Amino acid sequence: MDKGRLEWVMSGLNRYALTTAEDGFLKTVSADFDKNQALTDHQEKRLEKLYKEKSRLLPNKKSDYFSFKESSPKKTRPRMPGGKVF
Repeated sequence: MDKGRLEWVMSGLNRYALTTAEDGFLKTVSADFDKNQALTDHQEKRLEKLYKEKSRLLPNKKSDYFSFKESSPKKTRPRMPGGKVF
């Protein structure tokens, strides 16, 4: 797994509420990657599995990407029937 992929997966997982074990695992994976510039096969598989599990759920941390902007609805004028009147 390269650094770009790891950062993408980590940023995706940050949108979800994680258990203490999952959070600890992510910190360990990040530290191991910084130290060795690589992950073990077991770590990669577990990280991908965790990402797939969480991506099926709705994010429960507020994110600008998923939030709707608050704005008032635009007022529209009623349309007049078209056509010629004789």
